[in-house]
Amino acid sequence: MALTGAVTEDDLVAQHSPLMSPLVWDLAHIANQEELWLVREAGGRPGLRPDLDHLYDAFRTPRADRPALPLLGPAEARAYVAEVRSQTLEVLAAADTSPDQQERLLADGFVFGMLAQHEQQHDETMLATHQLRQGPPVLDAPEPPQAPADAAALPPEVLVPGGPFTMGTSTEAWALDNELPAHTVDVPAFWLDTTPVTNGAYLEFIAAGGYRDPAWWTPEGWRHVQEEGLEAPQFWSRDGETWVRRRFGHVEPVPADEPVLHVCWYEADAYARWAGRRLPTESEWEKAARHDPAGGRSRRYPWGDADPGPEHANLGQRHLRPAPAGSYPAGAAPSGARQLIGDVWEWTASDFAPYPGFEAFPYKEYSEVFFGPEYKVLRGGAFGVDEVASRATFRNWDYPIRRQIFAGFRTARDAGPGEGAAAEHTRRPGGEGA
Repeated sequence: MALTGAVTEDDLVAQHSPLMSPLVWDLAHIANQEELWLVREAGGRPGLRPDLDHLYDAFRTPRADRPALPLLGPAEARAYVAEVRSQTLEVLAAADTSPDQQERLLADGFVFGMLAQHEQQHDETMLATHQLRQGPPVLDAPEPPQAPADAAALPPEVLVPGGPFTMGTSTEAWALDNELPAHTVDVPAFWLDTTPVTNGAYLEFIAAGGYRDPAWWTPEGWRHVQEEGLEAPQFWSRDGETWVRRRFGHVEPVPADEPVLHVCWYEADAYARWAGRRLPTESEWEKAARHDPAGGRSRRYPWGDADPGPEHANLGQRHLRPAPAGSYPAGAAPSGARQLIGDVWEWTASDFAPYPGFEAFPYKEYSEVFFGPEYKVLRGGAFGVDEVASRATFRNWDYPIRRQIFAGFRTARDAGPGEGAAAEHTRRPGGEGA
């Protein structure tokens, strides 16, 4: 409601980019999904507005075509949201959501958690629409905390020991189908950037002619650079000799110490090649974020099993920008890597694929239809992601050309002979979670 209440009604119904829906579509879509799954499915109640289902089916109409639909206007959409939420809360109050509930959708309140995550994912989408929107600023938030005193002295990379670990989860009550099931993956030792790649480091890539040299790009990436005329991350421009960026309507110098943002997979991959490194695989990323060598098990989060707090990570649109690299020491992983959760989504080298034993639930269109080489996996969550939709097993995915999302990256390299704890190979993981 805050994201839609911050703009005029004309802004609500406008399409600010063909990549995004009008904000008013997202608002009513959130209510429609809640009606479908919580009022009708979980509550067994008759539909409030079944006539709206086809308008707000995300798989029926592409985003670029949604403004032409006979959508609810702003006042109608808000009234619909209020009516649905009222019934949802009645259903929740009466529902049996105990862990031993036989109905899988209701056990541990899964269907309510699924819809809470769905709403927050659309809140992040709406925040991306705000970033694409032209005009004066309408959103504001406190600045993130300054980098801690030790940030400048952090090592540039950390060693993640080789050996097996438990990837995915079979115990997280609200995990989505693509995070399931838990399975053992053997990951050789590797080195990983301690923090995400910063704007300052990325500026060196630009200054070195990175966007002009095809040696650093895949053939598809180089073709994309040439076709789109890419010269820098999205929303960056030159002001004389200074690079500036537009951030939610504010134009400001690019801060060197923040993680780079709004780069596509091709840009992340090219930077890594230029730096003599590579993007981490998805399994490497998750091992760095979750594996506890001392206990031989996988944690829920880099810092442990406790839910994220403001001391751990930059989440929940609490701040409208990444925190400086090296922030949130309380959220560090056992490997010593920081900011694996929050700040920026991190591109990985991996295609989006199912885990062994994957089962689509509760519908194929959440994950299964996206599996394949067209999509690259992102991990970790950005500052626009709510805590309910951010955990060390959570998987995001997108086309490798996408830049409007709040994505950055960190790089990796193989460990040399003798690097990494050989003992790790002889100890099986003790499982995931607490």
